[in-house]
Amino acid sequence: MTQRINYMQQSPQLFKKFVEFSNLLKDGTIEQTIRDLIAIRASQMNGCAFCLDMHVKEAKIHGERELRVHHVAAWRESPLFAPRERAALAWTEVLTKLPEQGVSDEIYERVCTQFSEKELSDLTYDIMAINAWNRANVAFRTVPGSADAAWGLNKANLA
Repeated sequence: MTQRINYMQQSPQLFKKFVEFSNLLKDGTIEQTIRDLIAIRASQMNGCAFCLDMHVKEAKIHGERELRVHHVAAWRESPLFAPRERAALAWTEVLTKLPEQGVSDEIYERVCTQFSEKELSDLTYDIMAINAWNRANVAFRTVPGSADAAWGLNKANLA
């Protein structure tokens, strides 16, 4: 396997600005539970082991129940998610894998029943951010768990 670059070290100013952007999202209108769920779902869909590892650990630190984390991949069939969470997960999926015909009115209208205009805008930025992080970490094969100590993720006690 070819050794990949560390994009964080190679472009430190861009990395710093993107971290700042991502941190701004924490002050948005979307509750942390939903932010954790969408980060996990997008990371699953994109095959990003680094981000999936990180966001599962963050969800545990934030108090998310383990069974719900296990059910994220099957959220449609699981009874563990509220309508607002389901709408956020549906929006995550459609924005992560954009259909050729774009986002349907049906999905848009369903999401609009659960989120205000401001919330939908903030949710969209949250989804944009996790997809960008996924793409960078997949491209450069960032090792899962490699930032745990630096980002306090060892508190999750998931070795």
